[in-house]
Amino acid sequence: MGREIIPDEDFSSLEIGRTIHDIFYKDFRKEVSFEGIKLDFIKKEEKIVCEVKTSSKFLEATKFQVAYYLYRLKEYGISTSGEVLVPQERKKIRIVLDKELEKKLLESLKEIGKIIELEKPPAPVRIPFCRRCAYREMCWV
Repeated sequence: MGREIIPDEDFSSLEIGRTIHDIFYKDFRKEVSFEGIKLDFIKKEEKIVCEVKTSSKFLEATKFQVAYYLYRLKEYGISTSGEVLVPQERKKIRIVLDKELEKKLLESLKEIGKIIELEKPPAPVRIPFCRRCAYREMCWV
């Protein structure tokens, strides 16, 4: 993303995610995009940013994803909260960008910035997330 490379749009996990959106959240406006972020949808009445996932397996990463969205919205003067929704598991995890989470997020963004600034990407390292990543072919070709 830091190099504006788009994921494989036909990747099966993305297709499954789109289907889940269509089945469980058809009444909500989908995908609000601006300045490098794409929100799955917003609960307008409650002013909650929602991120839908097919499983809670990588919940910590998803929390940071939502925290990043909340941080970017905060930069525009929009104060809101978020939710991670896992409909197949009937889970709803509320995310609030408090000082502690924002500090951790900024530390992570600093580390990500260092990686983006490298002339060449670091050597890939297989992690459990690789199986479900729409960018995986970029690393392992």
